[in-house]
Amino acid sequence: MTAHKIFIIGLPRTATTSVCAAMLELGFSTAHTAYTKQAMRDAQVIADTPIFCDYQALDIAYPNAKFIYLSRELSSWLPSIRQLLERMYVNLQRTDGGSNPTLRRCYNEIFYPLTLDNIANDQFLIDCYQRHQQGIVNYFADRPQDLLTIDVSHGNSFKQLLSFVGATSSQDTFERMNIGGKVTAWKKVKHPLKIASTDKGKIDPV
Repeated sequence: MTAHKIFIIGLPRTATTSVCAAMLELGFSTAHTAYTKQAMRDAQVIADTPIFCDYQALDIAYPNAKFIYLSRELSSWLPSIRQLLERMYVNLQRTDGGSNPTLRRCYNEIFYPLTLDNIANDQFLIDCYQRHQQGIVNYFADRPQDLLTIDVSHGNSFKQLLSFVGATSSQDTFERMNIGGKVTAWKKVKHPLKIASTDKGKIDPV
């Protein structure tokens, strides 16, 4: 197996939780979000916030890292991301220190300008998705060996993952998680290689 960091840089609601769960079973220490230096240090595989936003800086900070971009059909992604953004909107706009500043920064950067009207606008969300995707395509244009792009709904995606990370498994597909708009599946995962995103609920100062 590869010994380097692996960053999962797909946007929220592209199956980041399913891929993180698979990586645990493949023997990788994994964090789904990382808000402390310890989480960033201890996890070999990290997804979601702040990874999907900060992948270029992380590429510099961690030489020889590998990156996995998760794509999803827009017809499925749109209602899912809209539901998530609507649920998170109030906390993402708070300025009183009562919410996670890294979370706010990343979501407001990728989905700029984040307003309720824009969240309700399919074309706005599509533009955000495609802008993020094109940024990744451009950034790794000369380094195809460092980037894997998969859609977990495709039949060969799990085999592609195994080949990319140099692992073997009797499993041949991803477990479906967070179905129906739920985003709590990771909390329920119990595994010795699971890395906490925070320090007992506390994050590092920004």
